[in-house]
Amino acid sequence: MSSPRSKLHAIAGALLTTLLALAAPAAAQSLPVTVNASGNTATATVGLPGQVLADLTITFDEASGLSASSLGVSARLVDLSDPTLLARLPDLSLVELDSALPLMITIEPPPLGGLAFHRTARVEVHTHLLDYAPATPYRLIKAPLGGAFRDITSDVSPGSVRARGTTGGFSQFLVVADLRETGSVIDTKFHRLRGLVDGLPVTEQPAFRSRLDAAEAAVRHGDYPAAMAALDAIRAHAAARAGTGIEDEWRAAGGSRNDAGEIIAGAETLQFSIAFLRDYGQ
Repeated sequence: MSSPRSKLHAIAGALLTTLLALAAPAAAQSLPVTVNASGNTATATVGLPGQVLADLTITFDEASGLSASSLGVSARLVDLSDPTLLARLPDLSLVELDSALPLMITIEPPPLGGLAFHRTARVEVHTHLLDYAPATPYRLIKAPLGGAFRDITSDVSPGSVRARGTTGGFSQFLVVADLRETGSVIDTKFHRLRGLVDGLPVTEQPAFRSRLDAAEAAVRHGDYPAAMAALDAIRAHAAARAGTGIEDEWRAAGGSRNDAGEIIAGAETLQFSIAFLRDYGQ
């Protein structure tokens, strides 16, 4: 007798096959997406009623003008062999799209839609098409439209897979299997976070640099509690300085910077990778 999980995967597989046919050519047509928004939270389902490919939840620290139309959510199935898409991945040989979920979600709020938010947005992609296991390599990655993807994962948990990430902006999201060495990923995230700090007003940089130095030294010595504490301090300092010494607003209309949100998000995803290294090694 088939298990409930195998039946679910059979139904989901049939749905995916149907949607692949409906969306051909995949790059030219969108998948069905239903969006709801209230307060600081928006939810979306990708798929047909009763047959969902993925659920999306976005929770803002502080949003204004949030509505189903102002969020600008769309989704499409991607070609796993598309060289243009593959070239955008962090590592062509070690970061892989899964044929069970060849799904790209785009969040591109229209400029005149009125959406704005302060600090961060937390994005969760939940799907039953992928199976969760401890030390799972599944990650949530993000890119600007047509740009390079980077890992923004802050948590991956059962359900079957719930991949979460924090961001100071949008646009395109994928869930992928990331087989890179964790140490290399950590180095990449430290480098990006230092780049964000270098873009701050000169008077704001020293407090962040000292904590970054402490976090990086702690990782090198395997002192993971100290590394986590230093990154907690970075997040807290960015939140405390947000809107005062550091710009902290993202606006669909443009003309704004969200340095505080990007630093908070960068520290969170770095903490995820350090915790993964602590728990599972390279």
